[in-house]
Amino acid sequence: MKRILFLATTLLFSFAAAAEPVSVVAAENFYGDVARQIGGAQVAVASILSSPDQDPHLFEASPSTARQLAGARIVIVNGADYDPWMEKLLAASPAPGRREIVVAALVGAKSGDNPHIWYDPATIRALAARLTADLSVVDPEHAADYRRRAEAFAATLKPLEKRIAAMKGEYAGAPVTATEPVFGAMAQALGLDMRNKRFQLAVQNDAEPSVSDVAAFEDDLRGHKVRVMIYNLQANEPAAQRLVKLAEAEKIPVVGVTETMPSGQTWQEWMLSQLAALDHALTGQTN
Repeated sequence: MKRILFLATTLLFSFAAAAEPVSVVAAENFYGDVARQIGGAQVAVASILSSPDQDPHLFEASPSTARQLAGARIVIVNGADYDPWMEKLLAASPAPGRREIVVAALVGAKSGDNPHIWYDPATIRALAARLTADLSVVDPEHAADYRRRAEAFAATLKPLEKRIAAMKGEYAGAPVTATEPVFGAMAQALGLDMRNKRFQLAVQNDAEPSVSDVAAFEDDLRGHKVRVMIYNLQANEPAAQRLVKLAEAEKIPVVGVTETMPSGQTWQEWMLSQLAALDHALTGQTN
């Protein structure tokens, strides 16, 4: 009788363990969204940076962040110096069997490169492939489900890529500027002529832009040498704010973008909505 009870208890425990979703922790919510789309009901996703009102560069990890990582089977970080706090936490609390995905490493981005790599659909495709493989390893029972969702996910990227190709055909070479390089990867995919990159890099690194870089930026706006100014809505640097006001005074369209995905949207919807805003601005501005 005891043996039967022991076997029954073991089977129940094994079933509960198998039914428990795979814990995935993403440093940023856009990566968490990809995990959710591919993992479906078989994953439990937690994203640490999830508010579009928060400046990611000012984020500081807390004990609650470490607790989130404690039971994670898969962890996704951006890398390329964008979320160093996450890499420090992982190094400080190694866990056997935990799979760690550094997205920058998947696409060859390194320290000193523009870290906003999630604005490139190729980055998201690379992440989806790696994530599908890792989920299949930690949860082989549902490997076929992960592969099926990954195929469906890849199909949902095609409308976005089609929109990018269409806009590139229409706007390639169009001069634009930005207060930060947040949109840089997408601007490159669109073939836009991005100006004032030294200014953007200084703002991103919390440094004061040089006098000459500020003057060049202002000259572009006053001289209507750019068709659109792209602005990071999550940052409030005084130098950038002054340029937003100058652009508005000069009637240069200002397109706001965010580093963190707004709630209630998928990564694909987020990208398409920002492309729509940029398309409208480029169409409406004449020089």
